[in-house]
Amino acid sequence: MPAALEIEGLTVRYNGRAVLEDVGFVAPAGERIAIVGPNGAGKSTLFRAIAGLIPIERGQIRAAPPQSGKPGRPAEIAFLSQRAGVDWRFPVTVFDVVMMGRVSKIGWLRWYSPQDRRITNQALERVGMAELAGRQIGELSGGQQQRVFIARALAQEATILLLDEPFTGVDLPSQEAILAMLESLSAQGITILLSTHDLNLAAERFDRLALLNRRLISYGPPKEAIHPDALKQAYGGKAVWQGEDYVMVLGDIACCGESVGHPHE
Repeated sequence: MPAALEIEGLTVRYNGRAVLEDVGFVAPAGERIAIVGPNGAGKSTLFRAIAGLIPIERGQIRAAPPQSGKPGRPAEIAFLSQRAGVDWRFPVTVFDVVMMGRVSKIGWLRWYSPQDRRITNQALERVGMAELAGRQIGELSGGQQQRVFIARALAQEATILLLDEPFTGVDLPSQEAILAMLESLSAQGITILLSTHDLNLAAERFDRLALLNRRLISYGPPKEAIHPDALKQAYGGKAVWQGEDYVMVLGDIACCGESVGHPHE
């Protein structure tokens, strides 16, 4: 498959400290890639750098234009941040949240057209949230909220989707529904990068896995990327094999002895 995203030598610093160092990999178009690592390993920073939300010290991030559509059309990257960073009390409807995905197409000071409304309604239909279009976003469950933000990315016509810990606060049936939705989007050519702490979920449900601990430790199909040496480098001996295929992380550890719940990760 052609590359949708190429990252080369990416280094990011906060207050003089390297949060990411010389990270590089290629994401093929239409694949689902899990970014896995301990708290403070740089997962959220990686996504913010790809989305252009933070400066990088050095390196290259290249997003290829989609293979279909208008010639010269640029890649569209949608970033879904962690739910903890969203003010769910803000009075906005589900329809309005999804319509925000059209801003990059029309600008802030223009009225939405009938086409924008049609695309928004179609996005809501695709994620099964059309019946709740008039509800306040804060009234929804965690899984429903994530589906709304995926719909916003679809309304944006995103070709690369970044999801930062989307399963936090989401029950198992909703998690399964989101995973099935991501599988469908992948089949349509959308490239998906998703960060998670769940190694087994990453190994079972994703095409590739990137094991990150400030630098890229391993990358590739899960059976190649997950091995004892890589786990030791990522988790400092806190990850162990259970049986033949199952991996367990002993505790919610933080990278390099930092406190759990790093504000940027």
